[in-house]
Amino acid sequence: MDLFTRSWTALREAVAALEDEDFARPSGCAGWLVRDLVCHLVIDAQDVLITLVTPADTEPTRDAVTYWEVTDTPPTGDDPLDALIVRLAAAYGEPWLLKFHLDDVGSAAGRAAGLADPALRVATRDFVLTAGDYLDAYVIEWTLHHLDLTAHLPASAPPPAECLARSREMLEKIAGTPFPASFSDTDALLVGTGRRAPTGAEGSELGALSARIPLVLG
Repeated sequence: MDLFTRSWTALREAVAALEDEDFARPSGCAGWLVRDLVCHLVIDAQDVLITLVTPADTEPTRDAVTYWEVTDTPPTGDDPLDALIVRLAAAYGEPWLLKFHLDDVGSAAGRAAGLADPALRVATRDFVLTAGDYLDAYVIEWTLHHLDLTAHLPASAPPPAECLARSREMLEKIAGTPFPASFSDTDALLVGTGRRAPTGAEGSELGALSARIPLVLG
């Protein structure tokens, strides 16, 4: 849960530091500008709040790793929900409104996470998991989206190193095998989730794993 707080705080601080013109730049999410990604983070924060106040009385059916539905098809931005995010983001009009809403709802989500009992069972997406596992799953969500946010903003602060390491660890569990030791945590996440294609040398190092990526988390 500490890594949830670190990753979420770092991501929100990165958004707060954006200049207005940055919101019109492309993000690392296909079909989304930075403003669209920030709008998605508002929705994510709402999901965290909803889930943490939706208790369940049955045994967990997922954990932090199996929480994710994995496909091999990267998003294109054409999905109806993705397209809705674009329209919602445009409706904000001014970047400061998006910043304000993310700070408002995002701060509440952070406080709720800090108050949550890690052993509490919560329900979301038709399955049950502990609050601790749910928040741990979101470390990779925040970390990947932090990379998406800064994909074309090289001067922006990167995700915390410990959050990159934990996200890589979870992605390797999802993959069922480690990425080559020569890959940095950032490169493992970007290549592993299809955010960029491996170089020729990286492809050779990946070996059989290259046939199993990208691991698209949804």
